[in-house]
Amino acid sequence: MGGDRDGNPFVTSDLTREAADIAAEHVLRGLERALERIGRTLTLDEEATPPSAGVQEIWARFSAAAPDAAGELASRSPGEPHRRVVLAAAQRVAATRRGDAALAYAGPEELLSDLRHVQDSLSDAGARRHAFGGLQHLMWQVETYGFHLTELEVRQHSQVHARALAELENGGERSAETEEVLEVFRAIAHIQRTYGPRAAGRYVVSFTQSADDLTTVHRLAAFAFPDGDGPVLDVVPLFETFADLQAAPAILAEVVTRPEYAVRLEATGGQLEVMLGYSDSSKDVGPVAANLALYEAQAQIAQWAADAGIRLTLFHGRGGALGRGGGPANSAILAQPPHSVDGRFKLTEQGEVIFARYGEPAIAMRHIEQVAAATLLASAPSSEARTSGAAARYADVATTMDAASRERFFSLVKAEGFAPWFATVTPMEELGMLALGSRPARRGLSVESLEDLRAIPWVFAWTQARINLAGWFGLGTALEAVGDEELLSEAYAQWPLLRTMVDNVAMSLAKTDERIAARYLALGDRPDLAQLVLDELALTRTWVIRLTGGGDLLGDKPVLQRAVHLRSPYVDALSLLQLRALRALRAGEAGADADPELQRLLLLSVSGVAAGLQNTG
Repeated sequence: MGGDRDGNPFVTSDLTREAADIAAEHVLRGLERALERIGRTLTLDEEATPPSAGVQEIWARFSAAAPDAAGELASRSPGEPHRRVVLAAAQRVAATRRGDAALAYAGPEELLSDLRHVQDSLSDAGARRHAFGGLQHLMWQVETYGFHLTELEVRQHSQVHARALAELENGGERSAETEEVLEVFRAIAHIQRTYGPRAAGRYVVSFTQSADDLTTVHRLAAFAFPDGDGPVLDVVPLFETFADLQAAPAILAEVVTRPEYAVRLEATGGQLEVMLGYSDSSKDVGPVAANLALYEAQAQIAQWAADAGIRLTLFHGRGGALGRGGGPANSAILAQPPHSVDGRFKLTEQGEVIFARYGEPAIAMRHIEQVAAATLLASAPSSEARTSGAAARYADVATTMDAASRERFFSLVKAEGFAPWFATVTPMEELGMLALGSRPARRGLSVESLEDLRAIPWVFAWTQARINLAGWFGLGTALEAVGDEELLSEAYAQWPLLRTMVDNVAMSLAKTDERIAARYLALGDRPDLAQLVLDELALTRTWVIRLTGGGDLLGDKPVLQRAVHLRSPYVDALSLLQLRALRALRAGEAGADADPELQRLLLLSVSGVAAGLQNTG
């Protein structure tokens, strides 16, 4: 929030600073309250629990810097040195929050140093319960959250950088866009100076297509800081399209030889982060081919990193919807290629997925435990051997599925007139009017082209139409092309990637509704395309039921099946209301203002359908 500006004109450098300030305000207030609470419990007499020389020195420095405050604390806590020092730390944190430089901490490390002195002093004096109770928990929080709460990651499109660099190197008049690009680097530097280097520094480059796209960031930072006093930057490539995923290993091998990257790799002990986009690759070649391509890209990147001695962290740009890499995170982790996890797994969580997974503490803890367990299991040599062995055994199956699914997907999306038909049979255009999403639905092109349509509305629109096409289209044809049910059943049991893919599609299909989908498809005037979608839906459903067992979708997952069945009637009613609003809004006169009540109905139905179906973000 406040960092990802790719395509969103409202995320400015000022907003980035504001977002960092808000986060810091929250964590500093929290630390202040925790210090006050813990300080009040340290009613330990100095005779029974004598302070160490370090604690005495901390108090002496505070007394010299703030004699009035020190006097008040001394009168409130006579003979209780540990209590005084912790309460003094609370006042210094408050001064940090207010920007009072005379009393503020220089950074979280200074606060941690004070707390460690207090802990050691208490432990040496025999008060181990006090030393390793609430005080220890507070120290862990400071180590985790610092003074910034959450690390703010800036994200910008590579084309924006290219335009800005061309302007700057030509030496002419700078556009507002270029000035804003430079101001973002100044904002990062300000945040790092104010809250520490961990507060910001990762800079994600969307649509990375070459090593130059990454080193351009360092060159732009040099323009923003000609004196060389710029921020510390970890530039993270984001490989999104099918072609970019294939080119990723070569791009990485080249960029780590560039001086800017080599210096940072040496400083971090060879740590490198690489982000993978799930959405655009799925929109490019379909969900089946995209999943196979992502696996292959990760395997190649991980192998390259291992050979180069680089400690790789793959950052998975997964959305909530299955067409954007969604689904149960723990099973997805267990299906990752060997060495692509190695105890480190980073992913995005978005929209209603955050609420569903983290809104209730017990569910949040369970989810984090599942992800942590899967991360450890996926890193085990036995798991890696099983995954790589299965991938090798079923390589021919993967090749057949890739070719067949891609051909089927292209027969739909490359059909003449597909783009306007898609906009007609889904609420894609209307979604752009709603206050939803982190950026505009398109990167500027008309609805006549899907090339620049953002993947989020592509997935979201199909979901709202109760078709969920982006999550399953092509899998039925892919499995039919293999044809051998015994072989596929064996692969489903032994190959984690196929099992995860089929299970996710089963969940996606369970949330489709052919009757309602047919009503949306009838909004267009292309019965051939509509029939193509419905035929593939039926074929995919048949094969998924065969492989998963049972007489119906999710028959092997009765709890999830019951939850979907319970929600469906309510979602159906909302979908019918949405269809009514769509027809009425589109029936209005061209150029006339839309009926606000109809727009409100549409907004409510969109929110309701998204909440009812879940994993739609």
